[in-house]
Amino acid sequence: MATFIVEGGRSMKGELHPQGAKNEALQVICATLLTEECVQIRNIPEIRDVLKLIDILKELGVKVDREEKGVFSFCARNVDPEFLKTERYAKLASSLRGSIMILGPMLSRFGKGFIPQPGGDKIGRRRLDTHFIGFQNLGAKFIFDAAGKCYHIEAKNLKGCYMLLDEASVTGTANIIMAAVMAKGTTTIYNAACEPYVQQLCEMLVSMGAKITGIGSNLLSIEGVKSLHGCVHTILPDMIEVGSFIGLAAMTQSEITIKNCRIDKLGIIPMQFQRLGIKMEFRGDDIYIPAQKSYEIETFIDGSIMTIADAPWPGLTPDLLSVFLVVATQAKGSVLIHQKMFESRLFFVDKLIDMGAQIILCDPHRATVIGLDHKFKLRGTTMVSPDIRAGVALLIAALSAEGTSKIHNIEQIDRGYEKIGERLAAIGAKISRVE
Repeated sequence: MATFIVEGGRSMKGELHPQGAKNEALQVICATLLTEECVQIRNIPEIRDVLKLIDILKELGVKVDREEKGVFSFCARNVDPEFLKTERYAKLASSLRGSIMILGPMLSRFGKGFIPQPGGDKIGRRRLDTHFIGFQNLGAKFIFDAAGKCYHIEAKNLKGCYMLLDEASVTGTANIIMAAVMAKGTTTIYNAACEPYVQQLCEMLVSMGAKITGIGSNLLSIEGVKSLHGCVHTILPDMIEVGSFIGLAAMTQSEITIKNCRIDKLGIIPMQFQRLGIKMEFRGDDIYIPAQKSYEIETFIDGSIMTIADAPWPGLTPDLLSVFLVVATQAKGSVLIHQKMFESRLFFVDKLIDMGAQIILCDPHRATVIGLDHKFKLRGTTMVSPDIRAGVALLIAALSAEGTSKIHNIEQIDRGYEKIGERLAAIGAKISRVE
């Protein structure tokens, strides 16, 4: 187990370059299974979860070449579907939730797929019904082996249809899209997720020869084609990392420029930080955050306490609520953080309370934060990273706190952030890693 040792209370200054988007990478890498031809993907973040998925594809028979940092080519000409039945595959896939998106492409191209119950962050119930109901709508047969904790799906011929998703699941939408692109006829998906990750997947599939309309909306129409060909695709900058860096700058009173953010794809994220009182300037495609001694949370028009809540896109992504909560601990004013989608994501606040934060955990979904306005600094402490997003939020808290903090189990952070310690040290953070 690795540990970060952080000496907090230091301001930073410099430039940070966001990595490629993890959530998009997991989708588009799975999509390479849809064609025999070579697909090149650029700006891949070389982080634990993504590299684990690439290893799974290699063992499945995909030829993978790392051409340079962040640039990989995939050729799925010699895929062996029988590998999905092996214990080796079960062990690899069960530790990575993103492996669920192998099913759509395998079902589309080979007519069958297997997946063990996937792993991932322990942040509450994360059901998979949307994926399998969508496959069944297309004509697939679904079997769940409860004893073996394994999902089996098969279909000789997928047929397009109209479907209304019971939830706007990002991975569910992606999986159904990949299953439908070569189904016979037209598939219409209503209440589809429309996050930038899904938009990027659709754009990539179109460049491979798929026929998809409605991209960017919650109503997608997919006209099935007989086959797909290769393409070159570039992954967006990670909007979660961009948001994390904005929060970091505010909490540590640092002057930071975040480079090449694709601001047009960030949606409501910058505006929500501005509601916390954080100043920023858009300089082309860069975001400049000046050093601020104080930032004040807005109230609603009637003077009531501000609420920041997650919602399906174009609402605020739930992956950033942990960062918003931490940033609010040093704001002027109060805010209610409402995590609607996962019931265990706010349980890390006990560590912030130990550090001196004023937080009332109302229930598993809501926390009220009373800002300290930088008049009372958080205190360094020892803590454990519970998941990717809470881990980074705790790291931001430690960087702002007085004294030394230790964060254990930082492999969780490694799953989503590439060499984060080295990048922050380069702009002035006092942070070291102990294996």
